[in-house]
Amino acid sequence: MEDTGSVIAFWLFAAMTVGAAVGVAASRNLIHAVGMLIISFAGLAGLYVTLSADFIAVAQVLIYIGAIAVLILFAIVLTPEAGRHNQEGFMRFPAVALAGITAAAMIYAALDTEWVLSDRPGFEGTATVIGDALLDKYALPFEIASVLLLVAVLGAIVLVRPEGAEEGE
Repeated sequence: MEDTGSVIAFWLFAAMTVGAAVGVAASRNLIHAVGMLIISFAGLAGLYVTLSADFIAVAQVLIYIGAIAVLILFAIVLTPEAGRHNQEGFMRFPAVALAGITAAAMIYAALDTEWVLSDRPGFEGTATVIGDALLDKYALPFEIASVLLLVAVLGAIVLVRPEGAEEGE
C-alpha cells in the first residue's frame, strides 16, 4: 500500500466500517441496524481488498453479507409478534464505559507499539489456488457442504411456517 489511491481507499473503507458499526450500536430500529451491519461488512471487505486479501474479501461478502446478514433479516422479519425496536437497557452506561476503556486500551497499544514493515513480498493468486483446490481435490466435501446448507435452509423454512399452512389450505 504505497500509492496514494490505496491509502485513501483504505482510510475511506476504515471510516465507512467504523461509522456503520457505530450506527449499528446507536440504531433503535433493528432493520436499520442490520442495514448498517451490512454496510460495515462491505467496508470490511473493501479493507481486505486494499490489503491484497482477495479471497478473504470475497468470503466476507459471500458469508457475512450474503448469508449471516440475510439470516438475521429473515429472523427479524419472520418472527411473529416481535418488536422491531431496541429497548432501553439498564446496562447501557456500563457498556459505554467498557467500550471507552477498550477503545482507550486499543489506542494506547497502537500508539505505543513500534510497527516494523516486513520486506517479504505479498501473496500472489490466493483465490486461484483456493478455487482450484475447492473444485479439484475438495470438490466432494464442497458439494456436501452446499447440500447441507440447503437442507438447513429448508428446515428453517419448515420450522417457521405457521401451523395451519398445510397444502391446499
